[in-house]
Amino acid sequence: MLSILGRSQSACDRVSRRQLLQAGGAGLLGLSVPRLLAAESVSRADRPARARSVIFLFLYGGPSQLETFDMKPDAADTVRGPFRPIACRTPELRICEKLPQLAKLSDKYSVIRTMSHDYNDHSGGGHYLQTGRRWHVPIGGGFNHTPRDWPSMGSVTEYLAQHAPGGLARDLPAYAVLPNMLGRIEQEGQYHRPGEHAGWLGRAYNPLTTRIDRRNLEDNPYWRDCTDEELTFAIDGLAAAPELTLDRNRRRMSLVEEFDAGLRRFESRRVGEYSRFQERALSLVTSDRTRAALDIRREPDALRDRYGRHLFGQSVLMARRLVEAGMRFVTVHYDCCDGYSWDSHRNSADVDKHLLPTTDQATAALLEDLEQRGLLDETLVVCLGEMGRTPKANSDWGRDHWSTLFCCLLAGAGIRGGTVYGTTDGDAAYALDRPVSPEDLAATIYTALGIDPEVRLPDAQGRPSPIVEGGEAVEALFG
Repeated sequence: MLSILGRSQSACDRVSRRQLLQAGGAGLLGLSVPRLLAAESVSRADRPARARSVIFLFLYGGPSQLETFDMKPDAADTVRGPFRPIACRTPELRICEKLPQLAKLSDKYSVIRTMSHDYNDHSGGGHYLQTGRRWHVPIGGGFNHTPRDWPSMGSVTEYLAQHAPGGLARDLPAYAVLPNMLGRIEQEGQYHRPGEHAGWLGRAYNPLTTRIDRRNLEDNPYWRDCTDEELTFAIDGLAAAPELTLDRNRRRMSLVEEFDAGLRRFESRRVGEYSRFQERALSLVTSDRTRAALDIRREPDALRDRYGRHLFGQSVLMARRLVEAGMRFVTVHYDCCDGYSWDSHRNSADVDKHLLPTTDQATAALLEDLEQRGLLDETLVVCLGEMGRTPKANSDWGRDHWSTLFCCLLAGAGIRGGTVYGTTDGDAAYALDRPVSPEDLAATIYTALGIDPEVRLPDAQGRPSPIVEGGEAVEALFG
């Protein structure tokens, strides 16, 4: 919180190097003197949008296909796992007994059983699934995002929204990430996992990201009830240091204006672009609409209980609030803050007691809530991880990485409910037909939003780069 008190200081005629660096870092939400992207008209195919918004539920770490939507009860003991399938409303779907609420609603969603790629690690797979493009870092070569990364689907949506007529006048961004930047509260330390960011598109198209802290290094708020004091959903990056008083902040903004005035002599077009983005960031921060949308306490207690008071449930409810307010793309991460979570190399106790029940509760509540509000027809819900798990269990009765086959749930926006897509072998190891790549999934999501998957956006050098390359929308999913 900014304090009012502080020693007055007038701006000097000359700007020191330290002051120049301060000015460069003073932009709200990290929007510090952004590069002017090369001008290029954004072409779109003449196609109607099926979806007004997307809610992307990302189960980071990789849920097992054999413990969710592609169970194999007739497989060998070392493969089939500890759970059994239960009846649901989709004849071909073998759904886990730990997903009873989703089983009752299976007529409202479709399951792709044949998601597949060869990037068998978390960072590369996480980037691949959120962007539809392969990561430039070799497998196992890094944990953090880079400016060379491909822009996420949400960032592309943000870019197009900002470049639409009146786009920068919006007081609510098009793209948000909840409840934290992916990797921020992982047990091993604070990571900046790749995939959710704007990459070479520029920081102006990064998501609005909220921040929820955990109590200690052993705490997993995704699994337990959270208090309203914890569920602030504060915008990450806006918390001022205690010593940053209000008048000091004003002087920093004065330095920004002074810096801009000098730069204007050389790069007038860039300064104009910077001013537009700075104005947009300020309007976002001061917007009553943004603050209201991020206030989870406005929801009835009974509805909050339906979603679950755990962090995942309350974040999914927040996603519904944001799309209802007009946001186009909201990603909810189920992070691995205990070091394992969905990355279930060890025994299945966490999967049984925490992961499946919280996901079942929150996802089922979201589908019912959207339908009751008349929003399901215009909201595409996507739920998946970045990989699956090995068919054969390891010695700890966990499963290791297996990106060759995994599942994806899709609902809303014209998706044909009560269906499955693709056939797998007897061990849920390989697709027998209709494999779906991350490029195909990205093309499907873009097409649902009315965005041409072949659109090209200018990279850092101003060269047109395709947002998806080689992918085709899975039209059979839609009715």
